[in-house]
Order: sequence, then structure tokens, then C-alpha cells
Amino acid sequence: MKNTVVITMLLCSVALLSACKDKETRAEVQQTATEVPPVQRPASNSGGFNGASGTVSETMDAAGYTYVQIDTGSEKIWAAAPQFSVNTGDNVIIPSGMAMTNYHSQSLNRDFPVVYFVEAVLNASNPADESADSATVQLPPGHPPLNGQTAPQFDLSNIVKADGGQTIAEIYSQKEQYAGNNVTVRGKVVKFSPQIMGTNWLHIQDGSGSAEGANNDLTVTSNTQVKVGDMVIIKGQLTADKDFGFGYKYALIVEGAEVTAE
Repeated sequence: MKNTVVITMLLCSVALLSACKDKETRAEVQQTATEVPPVQRPASNSGGFNGASGTVSETMDAAGYTYVQIDTGSEKIWAAAPQFSVNTGDNVIIPSGMAMTNYHSQSLNRDFPVVYFVEAVLNASNPADESADSATVQLPPGHPPLNGQTAPQFDLSNIVKADGGQTIAEIYSQKEQYAGNNVTVRGKVVKFSPQIMGTNWLHIQDGSGSAEGANNDLTVTSNTQVKVGDMVIIKGQLTADKDFGFGYKYALIVEGAEVTAE
């Protein structure tokens, strides 16, 4: 009888230790999960935040993200984006994003009253990314150049103009005529960046124009997924000298285009 009692007590102890271990493991998993902010979810203007620009006063990296506090001149704002290179004193632009109030970072062991999680922070002080216009603020990491870039690895010869459409060079040479109207262009995708600021960005070229003349490349946004090297026909309204604010300036752009891969 005594041996039975001892065995029973040992089994209870093992079960209790196992339950405690399982609880610790679940806690660790939960802690890791809560550290990953919901940056992949669609951005929203939560709290009326529509973007801001300013100077970085504090920055830190944690769990694959870079946190920056910027001084806009009237207030200080915290934002976070997938890890990128930035230094205190840099001038940056934060687009609209999702506000996380009373956010606690496990890896930093720090509480933030509000952090805006965005897909990318634009670093105007970092010249690493190319742009067509030196006065244009740098675009998000991985964003294609605005225009005028050559793509020698692609064969752009023998691209036939779309029926009733235009070549890219024609659009540039007559942009006043085409601006505000629908255009149809057949070209090859030379750059593609998915889900930057909530949409897909692609650049197409059709062999017309030249890099030197900065009239050989057309910027397009679309919900359609394509691949670099695809031959496509894009249809949509052309906008000239588009300024989104916060440094987003485009000589020519077709937004929300209908894109068909051939």
C-alpha cells in the first residue's frame, strides 16, 4: 500500500512538471508571436494619420524591424518598418500606416503609446536608391527607378504597338495631349515591385525612346501580379507631373491600370 502511494505521488509530480513546462513553452510562443507587428495587413489611416516627414531623433532595430522616432517640428512620432538603414539626423518620410496604441515590444522591453507600422520608411538622406530626378525623394527599398533607366538584358526589339495604342516615346513627346486620357501600351516588364504602399509597381519599356532622353520607361501601378520579362498590354488613364505629396513625384504615371499578360 505504501509503495502504491509513493508511485502515485511520483506520477503526480511528473504530470505537474510536464504541465508547467507546457505552460512555459506556450508562453514563449505567445511572446514571440506578439513581437511580430501586423505590418503585412493593409495600411489604414487609423487615428487620422496620413503620413509625416521630419528628422530622425532616435532609432533602433528589433525582431527584423527598424523603429524610428521623427521630429516633425511640431511633434514627435514613432514608426516601424521592415529593417532598413537609417541614422539619427536623417530626413525621412513616413507614409500613412496602421496605428498600434499602447504597443509593447517584447524584444526591446519597451512600451510605445503609439507606433505607426508602415511598409517602408523613405530615407531622403540615403542616396543608395536611384531616381530619375535628383530633387525627388528616395522611394521605398526595392522600388523601381522612376524612368529613363535602360534594361540591356531584355530584348525590346520587334515590339509591335498595341492596336489603337501608343508607344512610350509618343506619350512622352505628346504628354500634354495624352494627360488625363486613357492610353494603351504594349511593352515588356523590366521592373516589378509588389505591394509597395498598397499596390504593385511595374515599369514597362517597348524599345522606343532612349535612356538619355528619359522617355523610354513608363511607370504603372496595378493590382495585377506580373513578372519581370512578361510582355503586357496596359490600359489606363495617364497622369503627367503627378505629385502624391511627401516627395512622391512622377513625370508620367498610369495608376490602377488594367494589365494583361500576353
